[in-house]
Amino acid sequence: MRFIDEAKIFLKAGDGGNGCASFRREAHEPRGGPDGGDGGSGGSIVFVADPQLSTLSDFRYRHEFKAPRGEHGRGKDQYGKSGEDLLVRVPAGTLIMGDDGEVLADLAQAGERFVAAKGGRGGRGNIHFKSSINRAPRRADPGEVGEERWIQLELKLLADVGLIGKPNAGKSTLLSKISHARPKIADYPFTTLYPVLGVVEPRPGGRKRDFPSFTVADIPGLIEGAHEGAGLGHQFLRHIERTKLFLHLIDVSDPEGQDPWEAYEEIRRELKAYHADLLKRPEWIVFTKIDLLADRKEIARQRKKFEAKKKKVFPLSAATGEGVKELVDKLAEAVKK
Repeated sequence: MRFIDEAKIFLKAGDGGNGCASFRREAHEPRGGPDGGDGGSGGSIVFVADPQLSTLSDFRYRHEFKAPRGEHGRGKDQYGKSGEDLLVRVPAGTLIMGDDGEVLADLAQAGERFVAAKGGRGGRGNIHFKSSINRAPRRADPGEVGEERWIQLELKLLADVGLIGKPNAGKSTLLSKISHARPKIADYPFTTLYPVLGVVEPRPGGRKRDFPSFTVADIPGLIEGAHEGAGLGHQFLRHIERTKLFLHLIDVSDPEGQDPWEAYEEIRRELKAYHADLLKRPEWIVFTKIDLLADRKEIARQRKKFEAKKKKVFPLSAATGEGVKELVDKLAEAVKK
């Protein structure tokens, strides 16, 4: 299934039903009086954050949503039935914006609701206009028109941990080892074309210490200029805005490649250019692919640089499993706190 994180849709709430102008006509009731009922209200369009959804793919082909209108009022004091609200389910973490970009609602938590288009009120029947001087009112109100508008949806993934780093740093491999997620993995850059969420269960049943499961988001690799759209661009940078902790993955396996500290600084510049507040987020450093190192002393040399900047460092190999369990246990403890 293709990952969709943006959509533009049209909403039309239901119109209210018309009020009825009617008079009671029964045997032995020559002047029965007005008995026209009210029209029913139109249905509203309500967005609901659904934890079972993870993309906006439902809006890929459907761009128009209409709620049912209210029934018209009838004689014999019969009121029209109101139209049912149309519930539109979106993933938790969805921003709802007006056509001008103004944020109308932020459905960050599962179960949150927002009325995006309000249904029209039903018109009054002529029973409401009877008075001492007007015993046979022929007036009835029409129903109000339901709201209609264009809105934009933008998804920002909700995750406890976000995996960031340059392309081919080993993010997808790590996610596949610690969760049931199955991102695409290959020996070339940009194999991850959209964010992938995985649920990590650090201590399955039978253990004394109870650590809850947590979610990890694999963000497509970032390169210099990503905040301006380079590579896979800034459309995926927004997905790390709501993660509680960054795991910054750095490939230390190639001695002829980019210096790990330079690679780290390059990604930090992109984060700052996109949103300076991201630099304040808790961040751990993960050295990946250490099984490919010819000289393990390189780990200590690089580790010294990062720890001098008070960064937590975790060397590991997702391929062999070395260091993975230690990282998961530490993440579980951090998330629980």
